[in-house]
Amino acid sequence: MSGSGRTPGRLWTKDFILAFTVNFFIAMVFYLLMTSMALYALDRFRASDSAAGLASSAFVVGSLIARMFAGRLLDVVGRRRMVVVSMAAFVAASLLYLPADSLVLLIVLRTLHGMAFGAGTTALAASVQSLIPPERRGEGTGYYGASTTLSTAIGPYLAVVLAGNGGYSGIFYFSLASSVAALAVALMLRLPERPRTPRTAGARRRVPRLRLGDMVDPAALPIATVILVSGAAFSGVLSFLTSYAESRGNAGEAGTFFLIYAAAVLVSRLFIGRIQDRRGDNAVMYPMIVALALGLGMLALEPSTLTIAASAVLTGLGFGTLTTSGLAIAVSETPDMRVGTATSTFYLMLDAGTGVGPVVLGLIVPLIGYAGMYGILGAVMLAAVVLYYLVHGRKRRGPRAALG
Repeated sequence: MSGSGRTPGRLWTKDFILAFTVNFFIAMVFYLLMTSMALYALDRFRASDSAAGLASSAFVVGSLIARMFAGRLLDVVGRRRMVVVSMAAFVAASLLYLPADSLVLLIVLRTLHGMAFGAGTTALAASVQSLIPPERRGEGTGYYGASTTLSTAIGPYLAVVLAGNGGYSGIFYFSLASSVAALAVALMLRLPERPRTPRTAGARRRVPRLRLGDMVDPAALPIATVILVSGAAFSGVLSFLTSYAESRGNAGEAGTFFLIYAAAVLVSRLFIGRIQDRRGDNAVMYPMIVALALGLGMLALEPSTLTIAASAVLTGLGFGTLTTSGLAIAVSETPDMRVGTATSTFYLMLDAGTGVGPVVLGLIVPLIGYAGMYGILGAVMLAAVVLYYLVHGRKRRGPRAALG
């Protein structure tokens, strides 16, 4: 592969680190805005709970739309070009939050911003999989995912602090600065492109025909359904935990939650990927699905410092691990030539869950309250144990190195 400069077995190359950094900055924007947007819509535009949920999730809906085409576009325009163009669009969208003076304009902007995010993160994630040695795929994917985890700690915490002081303009300026930083680092990034063959060269010369197989990889779809459910469940935390804490008169609880959550995910990155590579997928997927279920269920209890901390740890171990371990499974189930489409499929389903979740949950909250919503989400994740068994867990899976 041209441009990678990677020696066999080496993980922390210059381009891997640069990709890690770009992903950190754009994930920072995602979490900063996702955790503050519902509250912003409520305060600025007096939106209903369901409309506020839509303002939050419109970003993810836009990302989902982009991912439907991103896998195919990677082969047409090239990975690096797609990353750079997406980051430029990401910066442009970040400039427009302050001028958006109506709820409709905000939702449209969130959708367009999400499309830039979806295209860029798909190109990055697919490229990083080509930088990771196959025998270290679980480990490398976990380390790459730590870039998102770091932003999970900083982004929501800043959102809680700034929003608590009424400083939404500060949130938008910080998002713009992070977007500019992502573009600047992306310009230094060199990504491995797929080898040019007569088939791929022809694809770049003609207008692509979009077929279902170009947007969705059948081999990655089964594990992606588990991520769809997990994303919908976790969206209840992203979109409504700040409002839940504020309704109790203690918005700081949400900031504490996300800090502990991020710490739990970072610690898990030190060993979960290696366990998956050496012991197989089931050794990490089953316990982490249960951990997420318990973490969500604990939010339904009477909140206290202990229950918030325990929920954050369990949710971090659960959702933080499922996203990276699930991606490693999706890529390993797919031929090298389909890595881009498999990655797009995985994130498309994650976005579908995270995008639709806040809208549906916004309709439920007025009926059963925040605590009731989290109780239901915990039960849904327990049911996801059975789903995982049916789509992947019942297959025999040995160590990643043995799978080659």
